[in-house]
Amino acid sequence: MSEPVIRDTARPASRGIPRTVWALGFVSLFMDLSSELVHSLLPVYMVGTLGVSMLMVGIIEGVAEATALIVKVFSGALSDFIGRRKGLLLLGYGLAALTKPLFPLASSADLVFGARLLDRIGKGIRGAPRDALVADVAPPEIRGACFGLRQSMDTVGAFLGPILAIGLMLVLANDISQVLWLAVIPAAIAVALLVFGIREPGHEARPRGFRSPLSWASLRRFSSAYWWVVGIGAAFTLARFSEAFLILRAQQLGFSATWVPLVMVVMAGFYMVSAYPVGKWSDRVSRTALLSVGLLLLIGADLVLAQAQSVPMVLLGVALWGLHMGFSQGILATLVADTTPADLKGTAFGVFNLLSGLALLLASVIAGWLWQVHGAALAFYTGAGFAALSLLLLMAKPKSQ
Repeated sequence: MSEPVIRDTARPASRGIPRTVWALGFVSLFMDLSSELVHSLLPVYMVGTLGVSMLMVGIIEGVAEATALIVKVFSGALSDFIGRRKGLLLLGYGLAALTKPLFPLASSADLVFGARLLDRIGKGIRGAPRDALVADVAPPEIRGACFGLRQSMDTVGAFLGPILAIGLMLVLANDISQVLWLAVIPAAIAVALLVFGIREPGHEARPRGFRSPLSWASLRRFSSAYWWVVGIGAAFTLARFSEAFLILRAQQLGFSATWVPLVMVVMAGFYMVSAYPVGKWSDRVSRTALLSVGLLLLIGADLVLAQAQSVPMVLLGVALWGLHMGFSQGILATLVADTTPADLKGTAFGVFNLLSGLALLLASVIAGWLWQVHGAALAFYTGAGFAALSLLLLMAKPKSQ
């Protein structure tokens, strides 16, 4: 089904990619730098300093990340309803920036959980409108490249954040609290870039009156191709639990608190170098074939991490995990954009993330329980099993897709 394309009125910065996509990429870069500086140290802080159990880590991480994904269903539909995206982006990024000081001030698991939850609510508010804005301005012939570029720049921040954490831990004599305070700075830069650097294209006027993001009228407009993408996205997420468990696996096998952020550096590095090339590649070859490669990489990562007995083996598993992210996240977003009407893209991304959020909560709680009761290896073997089932679902793609 053809759909009207809303093009960015600004002149393309490079290779036809609109300036708005580049600007959103830099906003994501600085906010992820701030977030990953915190998140690369937080699991160690929770377990080592606050004495949190593995099951509780799974619950905290699962609830926090699932909340971010679930909130997207409402923010996405709201952005469709009001016909604007930037206001919700400011609210989401602003809330995330305001939570950054709460982490170094927290002295109990309850306060960490509260800060983590508010931070992820901010992520949920901004996520679907941001993806919808990329879909608004991206020419269809390079849509995969646009999503891949924004995802890659986001991952540059995720790569630099843990590196900065390591450097600051060395300079500040392993004082995690002082390191966490410095995460406020890049978060503030991200909000400033959003305020002054984003120009939103015009949208058609929307009908007045409230519309539920899960109304039957909206849901019936989505094609079977879209619902297939939603199912694949949920299956992917069920197979991929919180990355906090990668950090704790590394610490279990010998990483000190200072060097444990290296895990996130390696993962983000491989994610970063693969996201844009894979996104661009997906404009020319089968997207589902690339998703299949992503699942094979995830299976390999889980098997390596389950059997790891040394630091190099952990880093190999983490590298495969990062590559799997590069072969899946941008492509899934592109498939959502490909299969939905122009006026419902925010809602489409919201519904997609709602089901993915529920799957992530379930996956993280299962992983935490398995680790606590049966050990780390079984948690990763179970992840590999879920990934294999997801691959079977992907291979059963309807012929009409």
